[in-house]
Amino acid sequence: MAPTFAQTAFVFSLSLITIAQGLTPASSLPGNWKYTGCYTEATNGRALSSSSSSGNTITDESCIALCTTGGYFYAGTEYANECSVATSTDCNMACAGNSTEACGGPNRLTLFQNGATAPPASAAAVNNPGPAGWSLQGCYVDPGNPRALSVGTGVTGAMTVAGCTAACAGYTYAGAEYAGECYCGNTLATGSTLATITDCSMTCNGNSSEYCGGPNRLDLYKSSGTAPTVTTTAASPSGTGSAATLPSGWSYQGCYVDGVNGRIIANQEPDSQTNTIESCISQCVAAGYSVSGTEYGVQCFCGNNLINGGVLASADSQCNVACAGNAKEECGGGSRMSIYSHGPVQALQPPAPQKSFGSWQYQGCITENTTQRVFTYQIINTNNNDAQNCLTQCQAFGFGAGGMEYGDECYCGDSRDVITANSAVVPDAQCNVLCSGNASYYCGGGNFISYYTWTGPNLQTWNYGSGNSAGQYEQLVGGVCIPLLTTSGVNGKYMFVEKYGTGEANSTGTYELDLAELSNPAALWRPLHVKTDVFCSAGITLPDKVGRQINIGGWSGESTYGVRLYWPDGSPGVPGVNDWQENYQEVSLQVGRWYPSAMMMSNGSILVVGGETGSNGPPVPSLEILPKPSGGFILNLPYLQATDPNNLYPFLAVLQSGNIFIGYYNQARIIDPVNFNTIATLPMMPGNVNDPTAGRNYPLEGTAVLMPIAAPYTTPLTLMICGGSTIGTAIAVDNCISIQPEGANPSWVIERMPSQRVMPCITALPDGTYLILNGAHHGVAGFGLATSPNLNAILYNPAAPVNQRMTVMANTTVARLYHSEAILMTDGRVMVSGSDPQDLVHPEEYRVEAFVPPYRMTGLTPPTYTITNTDWAYGQTVAITVTLNQGTTAGMRVSLMGAVTSTHGNSMGQRTLFPAFSCSGNTCTITAPPNASVCPPGWFQLFILDGPTPSYATYVRIGGDPAKLGNWPAFPDFTTPGV
Repeated sequence: MAPTFAQTAFVFSLSLITIAQGLTPASSLPGNWKYTGCYTEATNGRALSSSSSSGNTITDESCIALCTTGGYFYAGTEYANECSVATSTDCNMACAGNSTEACGGPNRLTLFQNGATAPPASAAAVNNPGPAGWSLQGCYVDPGNPRALSVGTGVTGAMTVAGCTAACAGYTYAGAEYAGECYCGNTLATGSTLATITDCSMTCNGNSSEYCGGPNRLDLYKSSGTAPTVTTTAASPSGTGSAATLPSGWSYQGCYVDGVNGRIIANQEPDSQTNTIESCISQCVAAGYSVSGTEYGVQCFCGNNLINGGVLASADSQCNVACAGNAKEECGGGSRMSIYSHGPVQALQPPAPQKSFGSWQYQGCITENTTQRVFTYQIINTNNNDAQNCLTQCQAFGFGAGGMEYGDECYCGDSRDVITANSAVVPDAQCNVLCSGNASYYCGGGNFISYYTWTGPNLQTWNYGSGNSAGQYEQLVGGVCIPLLTTSGVNGKYMFVEKYGTGEANSTGTYELDLAELSNPAALWRPLHVKTDVFCSAGITLPDKVGRQINIGGWSGESTYGVRLYWPDGSPGVPGVNDWQENYQEVSLQVGRWYPSAMMMSNGSILVVGGETGSNGPPVPSLEILPKPSGGFILNLPYLQATDPNNLYPFLAVLQSGNIFIGYYNQARIIDPVNFNTIATLPMMPGNVNDPTAGRNYPLEGTAVLMPIAAPYTTPLTLMICGGSTIGTAIAVDNCISIQPEGANPSWVIERMPSQRVMPCITALPDGTYLILNGAHHGVAGFGLATSPNLNAILYNPAAPVNQRMTVMANTTVARLYHSEAILMTDGRVMVSGSDPQDLVHPEEYRVEAFVPPYRMTGLTPPTYTITNTDWAYGQTVAITVTLNQGTTAGMRVSLMGAVTSTHGNSMGQRTLFPAFSCSGNTCTITAPPNASVCPPGWFQLFILDGPTPSYATYVRIGGDPAKLGNWPAFPDFTTPGV
């Protein structure tokens, strides 16, 4: 449209709203000008009577200067690059010419007023009955393709009814549309029908006391005064354009109608009095576009296609306005654009909501909640937002509702979110912003969402336990310390290790719990002692013949080098006498480590990986071996250096090939067990639906476990990681991801959890299921860094179909946040302990709970067995005698559960095996796993299951002590069991 000016004040009502935080309107204003606020643009016409200028150099100051020159009282900036003459989070768009200033927003004006006396608001507008010789025929629909009247024309001066009819002299009809457009013709096109007169509700740019049509509506005037005859007109493009020379590959595509459904090219360059076809093409080429359009002589537009249903004009001669910079060239016309392109030009149909995509269905345009988003997860797709790209991402992460807003914003959530937010369906016309990735469709609007729901098969099914099937939490025992590591000992007791200074002043730092002494408090907790601070250390159970426990690393100074050993002695009800042994001057790590991981390798040595130098110090991006090889061995790992500090307590696992899996931050790889070179880099771990940078290791802390493997152990091992958090925003992750690292084309499978969870624990259960518990709904690991404890437990069953594996279980009343643990007890329950948040809200937690799984809630008598051989070689057959109380040996199962040390979401030593067995009567023969890759050497809890009901466990050793750790360390102040 040609720029026009008017000195009228407010034409339509405005309402004052809030300006966006961080952007401010210009403060140094000329003369008597002053800022009056951020105003809502009218929905039935422009708040100010015309748009005077637009472009990428607009600022508040330049707009005011333009209005001052024209003698106007109001100036308003809108949509970053529009200047309106005469007069949020809402005025939230930076000026195109000054990114620190607010230049309105979508349908929002940053409004300024000249301090001089302003003219009164316009009187109510009327429908002009017609200038002399013309008569009003009514308000008619302009179908747009083709136009109701085929000839668009400019008028002399600002737009008025008289000016339009004068411009259409010689034609039968004249039509005024959209406040500033004038059309002429001798017939009306098919589809142009009489509309309600109130549809023509936009006042003329040049006279606010009369109407000049409306959106796709004509105030139609006839020179003879008789009713119009409707005929069909068809476009017949012709012409070759008027440019003297064009760049290579560029050609004229014709004269196109502009403005029927909005601009047919989206990007407008600043108006120029030196505009030519060549200069416009040059600007478009420089900006990387392949389509150029000129209009009204001074306007230049750039894009890669035509949008909004752009069609050829009925005659090429309608592009008849001389270029401002070369009168011999034609640069479009009134609502007509001369189009040039590099290669063929694609004309996209008028935009509309995309009604469906796959199993996604459009549900309408809904209101955004202005105080809290309708949907939690926002994704900004700057250049590629549309229903397909947005909703495919929602679907991949298990969200069955979503939508788009403001063109480039994508949202994912659930249909219940719409109800919770009291969002309402509004006319589709409110969702009127084109998708940034597909101009054929709308992607919401300003505070309006194009809303879709999934109508296909359920993306996930969460089961809900009730009664006995939900399990239960129960108070187990009052504690004497706040542990940061717990270990199930091979002597049937439980080791608690706390960091220095956490508990009572007289705490010894470590205690052994003997549940056989529940009725004898004096013998229930046996104090033990460590010499250095074990804060954020690692631990595993050794494969030596007594199952010593080793603790590695620590908080600061000499403790970061610490190697501490404990020989578990005694038995349930029989006190032991041994204590932790430690001497860092004799036995130590080669480098100090805080937050390291430890793993038993298939060769029987101990792999120690990662950490920091202590007390929030620099990273230690390396690995080493215990016992220390002759001459020492440290290998730096650049990928740990690159992902510091979000890779602490990396996840480690021996794969069936003998190779090693390592997971760190949001990455993973397979490394060689001999030289530790990378064998394969695995795909990046998915994070949150809206944040691929979410991490899974401390301090973003999720937790990892190995899925069960069963004889003959040919199915590739699956590893699962649940929970985690995001950097900065600390939004906890709401999914589990799993992968078969050595499967064909390994990729991560995403399973959405019923709730967000950071700092979770996972305990493997003897029936092959997993209990997910502890942690928070928001935050990261550390002191005082998480909120909203997650009190619910989830039972995960890997035997069920993907996305149907989770059952919501019982709740606890005890917050288990930073430094909480969960380990499997020998009776099949889960011991839940710890929590040291130091947040002044939740207590440092001494209480120890047990979670009772459903298999212990049935009242069924557990099976029993007797065993004489608890030291198994690989592939050996071992006899047990079983007593089943419900079923028969035909329905029996046998499971082997690795000895676990739990800390910071890591279950070091966890592994679940279902070995082969056969039975004759009540004598069953178990075949031990075949090798150290399937089953690294170590201690395992042996359970038998009578249907769903597990027995109590006995510890067995599998694979011996191949690295002869039983002889290490060879110092007189260390007691060794030998091999």
